[in-house]
Amino acid sequence: MGGTLVRALLDGGRKVRALVYRDTRALEGLALDRVEADVIDRVSLVRAFRGANLVYHLAARISITGDDSGEVERVNVGGTRNVVSACRECGVRRLVHFSSIHALRQEPFDRPIDESRPGVGREAPAYDFSKARAEAVALDGNGDGLEVVVVNPTAVIGPGDFKPSAMGQVFLDLYHRRLPGMVDGGFNWVDVRDAVAGAISAARDGRPGESYLLGGHWHSIPELARMGQQVAGFRPPRLTAPMWLARLAAPLALVAARLMRTRPLITPESMNALAFNPRVDSGKAERELGHRARPVAESVKDTYRWFAAHGMLDS
Repeated sequence: MGGTLVRALLDGGRKVRALVYRDTRALEGLALDRVEADVIDRVSLVRAFRGANLVYHLAARISITGDDSGEVERVNVGGTRNVVSACRECGVRRLVHFSSIHALRQEPFDRPIDESRPGVGREAPAYDFSKARAEAVALDGNGDGLEVVVVNPTAVIGPGDFKPSAMGQVFLDLYHRRLPGMVDGGFNWVDVRDAVAGAISAARDGRPGESYLLGGHWHSIPELARMGQQVAGFRPPRLTAPMWLARLAAPLALVAARLMRTRPLITPESMNALAFNPRVDSGKAERELGHRARPVAESVKDTYRWFAAHGMLDS
């Protein structure tokens, strides 16, 4: 998301200062200022924010394995508190805080999720709860010279996935036939370019103290695999497990991944996400920010083309 945002801002003629922690692959070759900083180090943020009128806060620790170390809490909640404080000290005019649809309560399932939903509580997965608390911290900072606007993207996919993300790894594993099977769950997917466009619109037109849900379209994992097959020519796994079975097996799959020291994909948290409320209402962002979501098939096509161009589909 950050690399795509930076490129969009530069394409729009904006002067950009990017805060980097460790990984700089998404910024290679770009004409911008780079400042080493850490959101849990408030002093480093103050140094970085000096002279800035607008701050986009994207830094977060994503986890589908809980928060045993407390890092998710420190980065997502404590880091947001530091960002708000540093913005105030440096006289920043506007802060755009990237939250998540995971911060919003899913229930009731018979009605679409929108910005009126309350934040999740402690019963939610650690990442979801941290994003809800971070969003509250950001919105509490609105006023007295600082305008805070929040955006809540759904599940982000698309090109420019340097790391790659967890979902980007799924696309790669599908191509390389590393997945023995799939689950029949799904999610609301939004293209990274559309989410970034919504955030830039929020910086310009968003109302201070408001949040905007940037949604896309719901598709199941098997549907995404078939979209990828049409573009990249791989054969998706034949086995598709029902969600109830995948959720039963998730704790064992997590233990197995830890024993083999591999990146876990099937965990209780990830299966909870794929059983998320499929109804999402982005009407507010469409009306006020001009948010539009392209077809997911286009996002999948461009993702595989980007992976191919960057040698990530090579054997």
